Amino acid sequence: MIEDQTTRVTNVQNVLDGAPTGSECLVVIYGANIGRKYELFEDVCTIGRDPDSTVVLESDAVSRRHARIEKLMDARFIIDMNSTNGTYLSDTPVKPRAKLESGAFIKIGDTIFKYLAGDHIETAYFEEIYRMMVIDGLTQIANKRALDDFLEKEMARARRYERPLSVLMMDLDHFKAVNDQHGHLTGDVVLKEMAEVIRERIRREELFARYGGEEFVIVLPETDRKGGIEFAENVRRMVEGLEVYFEGQTIRITISIGVADFDLANHKGPEDLLKAADKNLYIAKHDGRNCVRG
Repeated sequence: MIEDQTTRVTNVQNVLDGAPTGSECLVVIYGANIGRKYELFEDVCTIGRDPDSTVVLESDAVSRRHARIEKLMDARFIIDMNSTNGTYLSDTPVKPRAKLESGAFIKIGDTIFKYLAGDHIETAYFEEIYRMMVIDGLTQIANKRALDDFLEKEMARARRYERPLSVLMMDLDHFKAVNDQHGHLTGDVVLKEMAEVIRERIRREELFARYGGEEFVIVLPETDRKGGIEFAENVRRMVEGLEVYFEGQTIRITISIGVADFDLANHKGPEDLLKAADKNLYIAKHDGRNCVRG
């Protein structure tokens, strides 16, 4: 629930340690050491738990010699080295190799890299660092930092002009069981596909954000409690109808949603409104899950 905030929030001072000096690099956009860059100077760069690897990832989900990136002619390729858990390029298994294009996402264990290359790599690097301040690396939607800023602004507007504002707090039902039965890689794909389905329903003036772990928030300006509940019910049905296919597995999920509308007397700041939505989310969970309460 609201106390379980496991999404990492990036501190810009921890990652702005200089622009790349070469023409290619990997940037960690999700996982441990977020924001760290690995410049690819050599024709062959290895990735794994082995201390001698070019990129060392200390995770049980990573093999000792997991993958390598090779330069062949004028192109770069990612090659899986018969790893236990596989190497993924934009959620597609690398079998055994795949060509890299600048901007490609590489997933190894619980780490996601973005591959950057080209004449304007310095600009691309700093743009990516900025994105990490406001975008969740896994789902590519807004993160908690962006949510806090957006909600504070919208609450101030709602207060000043006496306009309605609603918030939806959402939590995937039994998501731990998905991870336990199918693995964390599958769990990550479930989160991404669910986020993509919901994002298509979000208008420009609204915000969809990952709050932490399997919790998500939608902010609906100019929407009262009744409208918020109707919107939440539509989202609930969309998620209920979603089927996620990954490596021969079919996973279906449901979601519980708590809705709260802005109350000038009781909601002094963003956390007050989020807590009200979270309270209703708790009721939805208690009432059997896969439902909306508000």
